Amino acid sequence: MKAYKIISVLLLLAFLAAACAPAATSTPAATTAPPVSSMPDLGGREVIVAVENAYPPFNSVDENGKGIGWDYDAFTEICKRLNCVPNFTEAAWDGIFEATAAGQYDVVADGVTITDERKKTVAFSDPYMEILQVLLVRADETRFTDSKGLAAQTDLTVATQLGTTNEAVGIALVGESRVKSFEQFDGPVLALLSGDADAVVIDEQAGLGFMEINKDKMKMLKIIDQVPEELGFVFPQGSALIAPVNAALAAMKADGTMDTLYQKWWPQPSQ
Repeated sequence: MKAYKIISVLLLLAFLAAACAPAATSTPAATTAPPVSSMPDLGGREVIVAVENAYPPFNSVDENGKGIGWDYDAFTEICKRLNCVPNFTEAAWDGIFEATAAGQYDVVADGVTITDERKKTVAFSDPYMEILQVLLVRADETRFTDSKGLAAQTDLTVATQLGTTNEAVGIALVGESRVKSFEQFDGPVLALLSGDADAVVIDEQAGLGFMEINKDKMKMLKIIDQVPEELGFVFPQGSALIAPVNAALAAMKADGTMDTLYQKWWPQPSQ
């Protein structure tokens, strides 16, 4: 949560009250925000925001069919500052960049990793978060304790989502023949829980979400020697929305709103 996602299903997202968000997953350093009076005004225009609704806690659907998650809260706040109206639209991950490039969506909010390869098709906002990838394994896993131990046991398999950075990392770790890729984001987790895979490569924040939903069934292990990835919102190339959204993001970082949203969806336990 995604160097090719790079992450439909109705999953119940619980607040991660027991999860501790690691320092490596914090938002990028705050920048100087423009004064409120200088914030761009979009004149109340509608902004079509594509979300997968299968990537908790960034986005998912609750038991009442309502979209919830960090992406919903963050872009609602952005539109509040820019005088726009977000129209959150569910979209499949497969083909989402091509659809955005063609103008089907104004922006994608789906925990998307910023990569040079993707910049050939779409444009990105300034980064709003750094993430690490982890191994999600069953709670009783004792055969390995990190990615090196997993790679060394050639009979073990890794599950990922198709076309994501998770998939790329999985292939790099154990080889393509040992990777099982699924079209839907929850597919790898279901494969793990059913015993059809031995580990899932997943963004740390999403891993925390699935652990909260499936209490005491899974745990996370480290992927050794990885570099944090930056996440950003996705736009058609040349979009006039990029600069206003970047201005809103800068203001949200500077006034603490981004930290507040982070704590809401990845709360740290009381000391």
